[in-house]
Amino acid sequence: MEYARLPSAATDLILLGDLTGRYATGSYSRLAPDGRSVALRADRQGVAEHGHRITAAIACHVARAGGTVDQLTQLLLHPEHEGGRHVRHIALRSGQSRALDYVRRVWASASEAVSTTRALGSRHDVYEVLAALRDRIETTPWRGERGRTALRVLRAHLNFAEMAGGPLHHASERQTAEEAGISRTTLRAVYETVLKPQGWLRRLRVGHGREGSTWYLNYGSAPSHGAPASLSRFRTTQYPPDPALEEWTTPETATVADIDSTVLGRLMGHDAFAHHGLGSAALMLISALHQRPHQTVAELVGTSSVSRATTYRTLRRLASHGLVQHTGETWALAPRALEGFGDGRPGADTGLAAASAQGWDKVAEHHGTAGVAARRKALHAVERAAYREALDRLAEHRSQAVVIVRDGRRVLVPAPRPDEIPPAWHAPDGRVLDPVTGRPAADWRIATDGRLILITPADQRSYDELAAAHAEALSEWNSAA
Repeated sequence: MEYARLPSAATDLILLGDLTGRYATGSYSRLAPDGRSVALRADRQGVAEHGHRITAAIACHVARAGGTVDQLTQLLLHPEHEGGRHVRHIALRSGQSRALDYVRRVWASASEAVSTTRALGSRHDVYEVLAALRDRIETTPWRGERGRTALRVLRAHLNFAEMAGGPLHHASERQTAEEAGISRTTLRAVYETVLKPQGWLRRLRVGHGREGSTWYLNYGSAPSHGAPASLSRFRTTQYPPDPALEEWTTPETATVADIDSTVLGRLMGHDAFAHHGLGSAALMLISALHQRPHQTVAELVGTSSVSRATTYRTLRRLASHGLVQHTGETWALAPRALEGFGDGRPGADTGLAAASAQGWDKVAEHHGTAGVAARRKALHAVERAAYREALDRLAEHRSQAVVIVRDGRRVLVPAPRPDEIPPAWHAPDGRVLDPVTGRPAADWRIATDGRLILITPADQRSYDELAAAHAEALSEWNSAA
């Protein structure tokens, strides 16, 4: 295959390999069985995952350029192409046929991915893709409380994607929960039961340390809009009526919604729309009325995907706060109801906007939800500080014992625990006191958590090696005593 048909980034990846380390991110770690923390892979597994990512990227470049699987095989098996090292290693270790089978599997996945997506070559393409995704979000019926909560989370990710300049973006759970105005527990449930199963959102890499998770908004094939993943509390004991009675022919809500998700994205983080406040149903009705004012209840049921009973109840609640008004059988937003949240209509009065924003605060006070967002942010700030402190302690290189000189030979003195030392050994300047001579040990420091740090760069042993050294030191200390 001619290199001229491939972009320069693909050519460099084939000839030189992953020089920038772009495909190494996340290759040497994996999600732990608890589904939250990250565990390190073994070196061999990490190298294999890194090589697989490079191979898959090359396959996508070749498929997008109109190449074939035979051309991809030639590129990967060429002895001077660094990007094909992983495939050549498989061929050397497991045989040529196994390597060719692997290349064909990678090619099938790459061809499918290329056929369902498109390359974003310019900023205009990005804006077009995000606009199309926003339109699809606004016309998808989000039924039920869980569906409306999923819309809030998806809109939060769309906000992050617009700031990042593309479907690929970074966001932590705490950041997303604050943006959507929900708790982290609810956020995780929505991820697992709605957004990820239906294909709206993919987590490419779990966040670790000070980096948030890497997410990708699906803008290719339309996701499935079916019901959320089956849970026991969603099941019912009621049997459908006899089809001969011509009942339950269609769902109550329409198959296509019509809301303004931009308004929803600006309102959803306010205390007035928290749980036990106006709630997500009010968000849907306000967004639908902002998109198309003067709708009847029957029309609102279809455009907002809110059931008829909930629509009546929520409209009465909004009307009691002066946010909506009805004329005859139609409903509309009250004049200047959304000012203070960036409605941005020409000629808006700043004083009225500020008064409207204060009105939302009064709504939150009326429902007892005032300060929920602030308390959530404060809790998240405390959790972040504790997590970063734990990371700082884990980043410190520790050992489990102190080396002293006794009778002309070096003896490794074990601590009461393998990673802690008695307070009597602490020097005021952070150094470690030799328990025999009382002088500071030159190669040791005490970490912020009271554990030992060996500052000599010559000793870079693993934890297992340090544990074995501690056991050996304990035996030697007992024999010396």
